[in-house]
Amino acid sequence: MPTSPALDRFLAEMEYPATKDDLLREAARDGLGPDDRALLADLPEQSYSAGWSIRYRLARRSLADAFTAAHTPVAA
Repeated sequence: MPTSPALDRFLAEMEYPATKDDLLREAARDGLGPDDRALLADLPEQSYSAGWSIRYRLARRSLADAFTAAHTPVAA
């Protein structure tokens, strides 16, 4: 799932380094939508040095989810 334009803008304007708590607090303050805040809430607890590292983690998770869904047997 690609990041939304609002999340991209938020990550570009965020001050780094930032912890997951910093991201969530600023996302709520900036009025970022609930879907985008949920993506941030699922990030690992750590300090992030740049927006690209967050986009990278989100992309990896999206690919892993897609791979898992494609290889999950369908119940009959």
